[in-house]
Amino acid sequence: MNKETLDNQRPHWEKSFSQKSDMFGGEPSASGRAAVALFKKERKTKILELGSGQGRDTIFFAQNGFKVHALDYSEIGLSAIRKKAEEGGFSDHIITKQHDVRDKLPFDDESFDGCYSHMLFCMALTTVELEFLCAEVRRVLKPGGLNVYTVRHTGDAHYGTGIHRGEDMYEVGGFIVHFFSREKVDHLAKGFQILNVDEFEEGGLPRRLFRVTMKKEENYNE
Repeated sequence: MNKETLDNQRPHWEKSFSQKSDMFGGEPSASGRAAVALFKKERKTKILELGSGQGRDTIFFAQNGFKVHALDYSEIGLSAIRKKAEEGGFSDHIITKQHDVRDKLPFDDESFDGCYSHMLFCMALTTVELEFLCAEVRRVLKPGGLNVYTVRHTGDAHYGTGIHRGEDMYEVGGFIVHFFSREKVDHLAKGFQILNVDEFEEGGLPRRLFRVTMKKEENYNE
């Protein structure tokens, strides 16, 4: 596993976002819609979004009345979110911050009702880095807070193809994907209760994903 290769994903994403203003389309993802429905049902109002990209789900959260803190390591993506928020009149509902999720999250303990990320966990992150990220998400969630994330899994057509970059990571078309097994989902759930692991498909091929819904355990001790 070459750290420099993994680190080079950042400029690759910046370049991709600069070339396509709506790389993944302008409509919210199916997982974003599902998360909004769940957060409304559970009366969660303050949400942390990790890997917000160009904001297709961020804007949808804001449209539905949520207060969203959107983090991404691409400033180009965050600029796009701020522009869309201003144009749509949602600037009061969205706070953006450039951040690398391999570093400590810049928030106090128990700051959020929920955390959402669409395919952020399956980026070029090692298992050790994912363990750290999950611990950080757990730290910033309130007791009983929800963590909803999606990842491409090992049943995906791209799994095992392209250039192997260590662990279950493969580079296809310039993008490194960390494919998840169900065992990895369980491994990363320390301090959480897994409520659901749903399988779904999205986009070309189609991509095959897990949508994982977890609740922070009320009395968990490190």
